[in-house]
This record gives sequence, structure tokens and C-alpha cells, in this order.
Amino acid sequence: MEKNLIAQASTDIDASPKEVWKALLDPEAIRQYMFGARVDSDWREGSPIVWRGEWKGKAYEDKGVVLRVRPEQKLEYSHFSPLSGMRDDPENYHTVTIELAPRGNGTRVTLAQDKNRTEEARDHSQKNWEMMLQDLKKVAET
Repeated sequence: MEKNLIAQASTDIDASPKEVWKALLDPEAIRQYMFGARVDSDWREGSPIVWRGEWKGKAYEDKGVVLRVRPEQKLEYSHFSPLSGMRDDPENYHTVTIELAPRGNGTRVTLAQDKNRTEEARDHSQKNWEMMLQDLKKVAET
């Protein structure tokens, strides 16, 4: 079984990288585009991240660590969800990489999430990330 299928999503946003970056880190903005999740982090490399919310009627508390921060260019973090049914072991954490690139008067946002264990899991993650990026687009453009 392939254990590193990568989910990918991207979108163009009619806002500057600075405005998109602000939306990526702002807890109130995150709540609007990330399915209502409440996030807690200081967004410094090595700092923890905790996402809390409800998904399909189940409360959750996901966690991760900020791995890389290049303001207005790149955000990378690990992510683990107990709802996955997996053990809380390092090999069961995804790495999510979000990159911003100027594109005309706007920003191209690309996202990748590694360690999807099956094609079905990758496709599911990819659809969720595509929805999230469309909502990020709405938030950043307003």
C-alpha cells in the first residue's frame, strides 16, 4: 500500500500575498474558511497548533506543530487528527505546505498534504482542501 500519496489544491485569489497571509494566520478568518475550526497558535516555528471544532457531529481537537514560516510566501505545519483512528505517532502526522506566489495583482495559493495512505483518503483530503481554499478566497477578497 502506498503511504505517501499527496493531496494537492490551488487557487488564484484577487488579493495581495500580504492580505492572503493575514487570512491564513488570523483566528477569526480561519474560523470562516476552515469549517468553523477554532485555532490556537502563535505561528512561530516550533510552536504548537491546536484546532478545535465539530465535524459531522463529532467534537474534535486536532494538533500539530509549525514547521516553517516564510511570511507572505510559505507556511508549513504538521497535523494529526484523532478522528483518523490512527495512533498518535509521528508517522501518522501529515505535513501541510501552503505556498503563496504573486500572480498579476493577486496571489496564487498552492497547498499540499502528504502521507495519505490510500487514493481514496487522498481524494477525500484533496476535496476538503479545495473547499477550504475556495472559502479562503472569499475571506481574503472581502
